[in-house]
Amino acid sequence: MTTLHIGNTQTEEMSGDPALLSAEQLRFSSASSQRVLWFARDGDVAVVPVAPQETYVAYVTGLTGVDASSLRLVVPPPGHVGGTVLTSDRLADAAFRAELRTALGDRPPARVQAYYPDTAVVSLARALGAAEAVPGHAFLAQGGAVNANSKALFRAVAAGLGIPVAPGAIAAWPWQAERAVTEQFEAGYPVMLKQELHSASEGNEILSPKDGLSPFGAERVVVLQSPEALRSYLDERWSWLTDDGRGRVIVERYVAGARAGYAEYLVTDDGVEFTGEGELLMAPLLDGIVIPIPDLTPAARTGLRELTRRLCEAYRAIGYRGTMSVDGLITPEGGVLLNETNSRLSGSTHLHGVIGPRLAGPDRTLLDRGGLAVPSFAEAVARLADSGLAFDPSSRTGAILTCDYTHVNGTVRYCLAAADADAARNLERELRGVFAMAARN
Repeated sequence: MTTLHIGNTQTEEMSGDPALLSAEQLRFSSASSQRVLWFARDGDVAVVPVAPQETYVAYVTGLTGVDASSLRLVVPPPGHVGGTVLTSDRLADAAFRAELRTALGDRPPARVQAYYPDTAVVSLARALGAAEAVPGHAFLAQGGAVNANSKALFRAVAAGLGIPVAPGAIAAWPWQAERAVTEQFEAGYPVMLKQELHSASEGNEILSPKDGLSPFGAERVVVLQSPEALRSYLDERWSWLTDDGRGRVIVERYVAGARAGYAEYLVTDDGVEFTGEGELLMAPLLDGIVIPIPDLTPAARTGLRELTRRLCEAYRAIGYRGTMSVDGLITPEGGVLLNETNSRLSGSTHLHGVIGPRLAGPDRTLLDRGGLAVPSFAEAVARLADSGLAFDPSSRTGAILTCDYTHVNGTVRYCLAAADADAARNLERELRGVFAMAARN
């Protein structure tokens, strides 16, 4: 039974017009699409924006036990942003669709798994005679992915269910945002402003009425010490905050000292299945993931799982099907506040779905991080093997290179499997030491 994997890690529905992103952002997102290979099984077909290096394909399939020669990778024509990400025009291209039908053996796929299941994905599946192979296709065909990923809808649903969230409001107009920010400022709190549709904290900014606050979950803190300064800020940044009027702005109280975590689920016709949890490491934007969340009290873990499951049940009731990763904050007092849902494959789905259960096992801690500078992917694999730090299936510990960014910025992403969080951090120090030493020699 063939699965069609679609590596659309940056779409118009998800983050606005990709043409407005920098060339490096587009190349980075394009490289991230390689994660679809972790899900592939013998005979599957994958649509990717750019063909991955053969060394990367061989490395991933060598760990997953998949016959690389049985896979079919299809790259559509470039499209309007130059062939970096899978925009809707690339998925609609007639020549590409003909090539894809050939790769599928002129048979519809049994399942379609897209990173972001938008209307373009449903349209493609329908053209292949496989609309029902897309989980929740009827909901998604009506633009359901936009709503299921909306931070504004999340707050409305959470409030309606009585799920705790940080105090705040949804603003469609600058005056609404000004009122909501002022309310928090007057109570002595800074605020986080969020774009309605974005990912990895890139659409966030923190506003504070006083100096001294370090950013966490946003690139910067903007100090605004007067009503006039706030109005000037909103006038200047409103287009960015709303993606040029496409979305609303979420204003929420900034919770200093909180830890960021999430719980991930698979939402199906049969119910909601918990697949894993993790801590989101911020420095100040997303810098890594630790699975499971270390040093979490039983009460906080229970609270996170109960609240996130209730939310997923609500989205299941309106027709969403697929992966849902629900983010939350663990407050310094040990409470749990939810703050958004990501109704798509996340940056950790391959960890919960493949690397954790199939390679490392459920009793291992995983530390996933990026930014390891290497001379090439092939050289990184070789040095990892020579160092003795490469993943060992017998001990179920070691380093796995999860994504290849060498053609973007000369780095790779890695996942460390270890007995616990301390052991994972020690392994990370060894790993970085090996590559730092090699770079000096």
